[in-house]
Amino acid sequence: MGKIVQLNVSDGGVPKYPITTAMVTEKGLTGDRQANLKYHGGPDRAVCLWSQEIIATLQAAGHPIESGSAGENITISGLDWATLCPGRRLQLGPTVQLEITDYAAPCRQNARWFSDRRYSRMSQNHYPGQSRLYARVLQSGQIYPGDTVTMVRA
Repeated sequence: MGKIVQLNVSDGGVPKYPITTAMVTEKGLTGDRQANLKYHGGPDRAVCLWSQEIIATLQAAGHPIESGSAGENITISGLDWATLCPGRRLQLGPTVQLEITDYAAPCRQNARWFSDRRYSRMSQNHYPGQSRLYARVLQSGQIYPGDTVTMVRA
């Protein structure tokens, strides 16, 4: 079982900034916007997720990255990130259910969060199990930092 560490939104682009609660709908987190709809947003990419443990590992290696920096909407701790893949479902808090749809391709806008500018550390192709994840919303609801996150069977 995991937990929500941080919820993040922006008016487009990165970084995304922390908020204290979020309403999650089929369009994503209320108040969040994507600058480039060709690569971000839409029903199959409504929510972007990333692991607090991966962020901490990158920080320990000297990279100036923080929760929300890379554009994830929900930073999660306590899950075996490498086991999450398209098709997996997650329950967040008592009501929200997501289905992972894809690995989020790294964007050059994230180079600034890496001391050597090698943002490929976020790539599923180059570093399997380290990628941010996109998800569609199966069940809407309100979520908060500290809410539990569990994997559910489809």
